[in-house]
This record gives sequence, structure tokens and C-alpha cells, in this order.
Amino acid sequence: MSLHALTPMLRTPDLDGTAAFYTGTLGFAQRAGSVDEGWIALQRDGVELMLSGFNAHENDTAPAFTGSLYLRTDDVDGWWRTLKDAARVCYPIEDFAYGMREFAVYDNNGYLLQFGQPIASFDAP
Repeated sequence: MSLHALTPMLRTPDLDGTAAFYTGTLGFAQRAGSVDEGWIALQRDGVELMLSGFNAHENDTAPAFTGSLYLRTDDVDGWWRTLKDAARVCYPIEDFAYGMREFAVYDNNGYLLQFGQPIASFDAP
């Protein structure tokens, strides 16, 4: 018994605007679904994400998620240059003592997206 993938699904009251953020700002491609169908599957560089309108089973009234989506990249500085003026910044790019260079922004719903890259010269204790 094994798991093969984890695909986050984010629910939003603005499916069209959220799809525009992830495709236009982050460069994801739409693989399936549509705004009219109430869900969209996105993909970029092997990373998958699904978007959905509010779920009647959950009685959604606002976007809600208590965690963050952590995206590992090979060019965190490039992502920082791309996103620092295109999204609301949670914290700017920084080198952390645990060996990651990272920053965080919010998407158009307030979901927290963290981008990180291992620091090449970091020596773990």
C-alpha cells in the first residue's frame, strides 16, 4: 500500500480570479475542468493543484486553510523578483538557520504560498 501524489484543492468564491492568479502570475497550465464546471486542475513542473468553487457539502462562506503551500524551487530569487510586486508579501526573501532561502506571499484568496530553496553552502549540525 503506497501513496503516489498529493494534490491540494483550494476552494474559492472567485474561481475565475484564482485561476487567473495561478495561470497568469505563477505560470500554471490548466489541465482539466472549467469555471463553468466549478473546478479546475492545474499543473506546472510536475506540481499539481486543483481549484474549486465553494463546496455545498462544507457550507463554505470564505476561503479557509490553516496551513501553507510550500513550493520548493531551484530559483527562489527569480520567483522573488517575479512575485514581490505581483502579490501581497507575508515575509520577504531571507536565509534561515535551518538551511533554506525562502519568502512567502498570499494568493488572491489569502492562501499562504511559501517558496524555498536549499542554501548550497549550508552545513547541517
